[in-house]
Amino acid sequence: MENDSFAMDLLKDYKRQNKRQFIIILVILAMWLVTIGYLVYVLNDIGVVTETETSTQEVNDVDTVNGNIINKGNTYGENKTNSK
Repeated sequence: MENDSFAMDLLKDYKRQNKRQFIIILVILAMWLVTIGYLVYVLNDIGVVTETETSTQEVNDVDTVNGNIINKGNTYGENKTNSK
């Protein structure tokens, strides 16, 4: 049975510790890059407007549209029948 010296044990531990630290640094760097990539994606997506099709109503006569201010009265809140 061959025993390694204390110095060799320290060197082996130092090598293992450096390998772990290197892997941790790579993981942190990868997570940072993913975060920056996601941030760029979100910031580029903010100004994008998606068009949606809305239904419109063609107005031929004001009296046919329900709920408008002209149909209910004038802009001062008076009733249509009382304004004349």
